[in-house]
Amino acid sequence: MSTIAETAPRGRARRRVRINGWRWGGRIFLVFMLLYTALPMIWMLITSIKSGFAAMQFPPQWWPDQPTLASYQKLLDPQNSVGQDFLRFFWNSLFVSTVTTVLSVIVAVPAAYAFSRFTFPGRNFLFFAVLLRNMFPAVIFLVPLFILMRAIGLVNTHGSLILTYLTFGLPLAIWLLKGFYDNIPVQLEQAARIDGATRFQAFVLIVMPLSAPGIIATAIYSFIGAWNEYIYAYTFLSKNEQLTLPVGIQRFFSENTTDFPGLMAASFMMSVPVVVLFLVLQRYFVRALTEGAVKH
Repeated sequence: MSTIAETAPRGRARRRVRINGWRWGGRIFLVFMLLYTALPMIWMLITSIKSGFAAMQFPPQWWPDQPTLASYQKLLDPQNSVGQDFLRFFWNSLFVSTVTTVLSVIVAVPAAYAFSRFTFPGRNFLFFAVLLRNMFPAVIFLVPLFILMRAIGLVNTHGSLILTYLTFGLPLAIWLLKGFYDNIPVQLEQAARIDGATRFQAFVLIVMPLSAPGIIATAIYSFIGAWNEYIYAYTFLSKNEQLTLPVGIQRFFSENTTDFPGLMAASFMMSVPVVVLFLVLQRYFVRALTEGAVKH
């Protein structure tokens, strides 16, 4: 009996050591990933406040002797050509991303609700067909979509980007929202119908408020995808006044020299809207991911 009593605490101690080992391993991994993600952003920010000469020094300085905001002032000054181009590219990206997000939510909300609540012939096949697009890389559709956009006269217009981004973003948006609607008890809608509400009223007054985190998460995904997209914007747009920010930033590269402080300042300002959007709506985003992935 005494041997068994002594063995049990030892076994618990081994398990505790093993669990603590996994815990510390996870912490080290998280710290590594934090540094891996944060250090490039920190270096980009530091380079943006350097002068052109300081940015080309070797070995590089972590902190410049004379920090300057000249690159930001040049980008935000509408009186010079660089500022005019940057502000135009910024508003073009904001317009395309906002319209894409609004249309994606308008289409995905009723489509996902139909797949979640209604039973109709071919529902499973149609849902599979919607998700089929995500099984292929987006680049293989580049040439066919360019030929299509040229045939309908949408090349060098923002409409070509909006239609393309909707094509690639809607399957994911519908899939996310369907998982969220599946977790909303249908009895809530039935109770509203018994009290005299129509199906549309039950959807607007009951389902929509409960699905707000999922809709917000879908909007974030759509906005970030449209904001950061490069290859289709580079292919469909060639006029300077139509370019979006990811394509316009490459104007800081030239054959003989590169304005690295200006490039880093433009890249940092391009990341600000996405970071602010995520920080403001983070709690809705996390809630949507957790509730949409767990079956009640």
